[in-house]
Amino acid sequence: MVRHILVLNAGSSSTKFALFEENGDLAECLRGQIEGLGTATPHLEAYWINDKLADERLEPAKARDHEAALETVLTVLASTIGKTAVEAVGHRIVHGGVEFTLPVVLDQVSLDKLEKLNPLAPLHQPHNLSGVRAARGAFPDALQVGCFDTAFHRSHPWVNDTYALPREFYREGIRRYGFHGLSYEYVIERMKEITPLDEQGRVVVMHLGNGASMCAIRNGHSIGSSMGFTALDGLPMGTRCGQLDPGVVLYLLQEKRMTPDEITDLLYRRSGLKGLSGLSQDMRELEAAGTPEAAQAIAYFVDRIRRELGAMAAVLSGVDAVVFCGGIGEHAWRIRQQVCEGFEWLGIELDDARNRASETVISSERSRARVFVVNTNEEMMIARHTARLLAARGNV
Repeated sequence: MVRHILVLNAGSSSTKFALFEENGDLAECLRGQIEGLGTATPHLEAYWINDKLADERLEPAKARDHEAALETVLTVLASTIGKTAVEAVGHRIVHGGVEFTLPVVLDQVSLDKLEKLNPLAPLHQPHNLSGVRAARGAFPDALQVGCFDTAFHRSHPWVNDTYALPREFYREGIRRYGFHGLSYEYVIERMKEITPLDEQGRVVVMHLGNGASMCAIRNGHSIGSSMGFTALDGLPMGTRCGQLDPGVVLYLLQEKRMTPDEITDLLYRRSGLKGLSGLSQDMRELEAAGTPEAAQAIAYFVDRIRRELGAMAAVLSGVDAVVFCGGIGEHAWRIRQQVCEGFEWLGIELDDARNRASETVISSERSRARVFVVNTNEEMMIARHTARLLAARGNV
């Protein structure tokens, strides 16, 4: 019997969705996203298998919030699979805190706990949970499953999990959580299929997109992450600042008299590539712009990745494999080239033709460390976790 699992990834201004058929194996049959929630120009794009199903501007009312967006998703579902039941809905939830270290069936108790983590991921967590509430209303009989971006990193050794603050703060939950865990988990599973020997070694994975981070992985387990207490830390991102001297925040509070809300807006929404370039957070636009500011934004982005790669190599005592994933990591060959240039001392050497073609293996035959491009798939990872919990509930 074929069953259907819907995956929702609700962001601040978009809702991504994917539908999977489960009959022993999982197969993605529908994928799409609604962008511009709450704006005057929301846009729907959807694919059935590989065929474009929809590419249209929506009336604002159809995407005024996550509940309205889900109604639009339901219309898309009805046009493809009719009234077929959705047995489970899997949700990406960015922050699981200390308690949520594995995917869980969501109930009101767990949702109340997760809402308390909203301040730690203000761009994501409230919208993730809004998507859960909308799905509970639309699919009251379906199993609702939460999958956490922080869970993969709970294997960190203590020195990579703490800050040099009095210990009571660590006990209260102020620690380095790490994010993009669902992406890293999927990439490592793909590495088991592509190159098992490399997967068992010392791997640095770079998730480079509008959100960007890096992870040091040994024997399939996260050892260190560039992101910390929140999704602000580490690499510069599309609109987020990345690593920042905390004294800057104190200065903004004390000398500039900025409010916490103003600082939040600055660090989360007006910084990163967009802030540095004064133009855009889209790497494609920055590469095409040709302005000094765009070039400097790219140079800063690359430099921070290179610094973090050296740090990850130190955490792992060497590197056996490097993996690029995410929208920039998978498609921007010039960024990959600039990141790896001069790292022969670490055993990294790219093959120019392979890199330009974005092949799976882009390192040269002489490279001691192999370099890969892997298309990440967080939705598939969420679907797998959801299917396992569905099976555990006896719904097979």
